[in-house]
Amino acid sequence: MVGIAAYGAYVPRYRLGAETAGWNSRQERAVANFDEDSVTMAVAAGADCLTGRDRSAIDGIIFASTTPPYAEKQCAAIVAAALDLRQDIFAVDVSNVLRAGTNAVQAGLDAVAAGRASQVLVVVADSRQGPPRGETERASGDGAGAFVIADRDVIAEHVGSHSVTDNMLDMWRTPGDAFVRTWEDRFATEEGIERIVPEAFSVYCQRASIGPADVSKIALYAPDARRHARLARQLGFGDEQIQEPLFGAVGNTGAAFVPMLLAAALETAAPGDLLLGVSYGDGSDVLGFRATPAIAGAAKPAMGVSGWMAAKKVLGSYETYARWREVWTLDDASRRPAPASPSVSALWREGDKNVRLYAARCRACGYVQYPAQRVCVECRRLDDSEPVRLSEKPAEVFTYSMDYIAGAVDTPLVVVVVDFEGGGRVLCMMTDRELDEVRVGMPVGMSFRKLRVVNGIHNYYWKAVPRRTLAPVPHR
Repeated sequence: MVGIAAYGAYVPRYRLGAETAGWNSRQERAVANFDEDSVTMAVAAGADCLTGRDRSAIDGIIFASTTPPYAEKQCAAIVAAALDLRQDIFAVDVSNVLRAGTNAVQAGLDAVAAGRASQVLVVVADSRQGPPRGETERASGDGAGAFVIADRDVIAEHVGSHSVTDNMLDMWRTPGDAFVRTWEDRFATEEGIERIVPEAFSVYCQRASIGPADVSKIALYAPDARRHARLARQLGFGDEQIQEPLFGAVGNTGAAFVPMLLAAALETAAPGDLLLGVSYGDGSDVLGFRATPAIAGAAKPAMGVSGWMAAKKVLGSYETYARWREVWTLDDASRRPAPASPSVSALWREGDKNVRLYAARCRACGYVQYPAQRVCVECRRLDDSEPVRLSEKPAEVFTYSMDYIAGAVDTPLVVVVVDFEGGGRVLCMMTDRELDEVRVGMPVGMSFRKLRVVNGIHNYYWKAVPRRTLAPVPHR
């Protein structure tokens, strides 16, 4: 039996909403912080998905996004390292199309079904930008979804797929474009999504011998709320069958949209429920999953879509978001010199410390220190330690400082010393913070973020973030 064994998601903390000065819309949308991108969000979703699971059992990773930070450099390899996966796994990037997310899930299913792997982690993340204050920007959102595809102990069995490929230039972006481009709305709707998706769905139903009434929840792609409702009616679904779309709360998360809706549907699915994921983009993918009895007692992700959605903060000003996304350039009062290019050799050499976030635990006395040293500072034992991954451990602020003249994007720069549960202490930056939140003893977690981008090199590291708590999920 091949299917989904675990799922997870990530939604950034911040929103543009009705209270945001200059946004001029009642709709909310999730926005990635200035130090987040599709890779960092994929790491967060992957960690959510792998909660309580043995990471050494993952045999492959597939990363999907239309907004990867590199045009030539495998992002799946970065995500795998940050999640501390084995090195003897296969890694694949899928990009350049809105249905990259369902393409990636299908590739994971095929790899497991063919015996290429027993468990494959699929992570999908996107941060697409539309022209400032335009319809695309209002409807879009940032987020990520993740699944473990496996051949045993699945909570949702794969029950068939169907794909249609159709060359349709209704939405596109070239390497030099900052924003998504779109063609005339009526053409894109009638000759694009409302022609292609029903065709793919109809063939899937014929092959599976089902009708709309047999579907418990459908995770359906559409560019905005109006066309989503119209397409769902066209396919013959009632309101109770439609997985609540993220419009008005998170937004259209691009390649991650259908995976995130599917992850949300799994949060409340009951044994026997038939779930469909239907994507769009130069064609359409229809993926079917039937919840197994194992879903009733399966472990939930650490947060899931509902948890991340509830733990939010609305930005006070659109100008803050514009500065994060470099929609417009503001005068830099600090007049700082350009940062030096990071050393690629040093990045490689310090990968365990900076990307995997390994500390060392002394085998003799149990003392944990970061960064790892040959000599234990507690008992002075030489070369007798084992690696400890700190990225998933709860922590709290031991002390902190605020630097108002550092020239940071998010002034003031908050630097904290955090103590980890079970031992270990790290000096790092804090992000996703409000100044009135920061205090000694504040509960925090660690989040994989960008430090800076210089000479095209994306320098990633771990930062402390306020610990976000899980929202209650109703069960049927």
